[in-house]
Amino acid sequence: MSTLKSPSLRTADVARLAGYSVQQIRNLEREGVLPSAARTASGHRIYGEPHLQSALAYRALATATGPVEAKRIVRTVHEGPAAEVLALLDAAHARLDRERTDLVLAKEATAAISAEPIADVRPSDSMSVSELAAALGVRPSALRHWDAEGLAVPDRVPPRGARRYSPAQARDARIVHQLRSAGYRIAPLRALMPSLRSGYRRDDVETALAARDTSIAARSRALLDAAAPLGTLLAATGR
Repeated sequence: MSTLKSPSLRTADVARLAGYSVQQIRNLEREGVLPSAARTASGHRIYGEPHLQSALAYRALATATGPVEAKRIVRTVHEGPAAEVLALLDAAHARLDRERTDLVLAKEATAAISAEPIADVRPSDSMSVSELAAALGVRPSALRHWDAEGLAVPDRVPPRGARRYSPAQARDARIVHQLRSAGYRIAPLRALMPSLRSGYRRDDVETALAARDTSIAARSRALLDAAAPLGTLLAATGR
């Protein structure tokens, strides 16, 4: 990275410019996210532009992809071929694109499901775990997990307590399935599902999905923000 301008920066300078603490900068260097710093005769670290750009790239990537993948990408910038870096970035963009597509489908599906009337219910309309799992395209273990978390709770039929899903309970499971497919986590769903059961308010679902939309947009922007420091680092190496 000798082609980058390398002004002498203290640890505190890099931390301030990158928005991290001094200890976080030291941790990132130890983990290989920042190149190894030079040392003064007294042992103080001397950082330069490559370290700052690495910290900026990691900060944006951590928001976009999570810290584990962000470290992998920045380490690859330092150690691997440029083609591998680009492949990792392409994969990150592809994941976000899939999440956006899944979110659109979830919005459409939950709107349709929530509007479905349920009337003239008969005992024969209920479904077993295996039947509902097949209808949703999920594993029976997923339904059992949702039951344990209070998201889609079926009736229990004696004598063995077999699970049976009424049409309303199956609708719970269908909405959970769509929201989970869109990336919605279990904990927020636990807070959301009781209000849906009490009246299937479409506004609640739309609010939940809008929050997911905002999250995806923030991660997309962060991935874009990472492009400048990553490009600077790659250009400096002639790759």
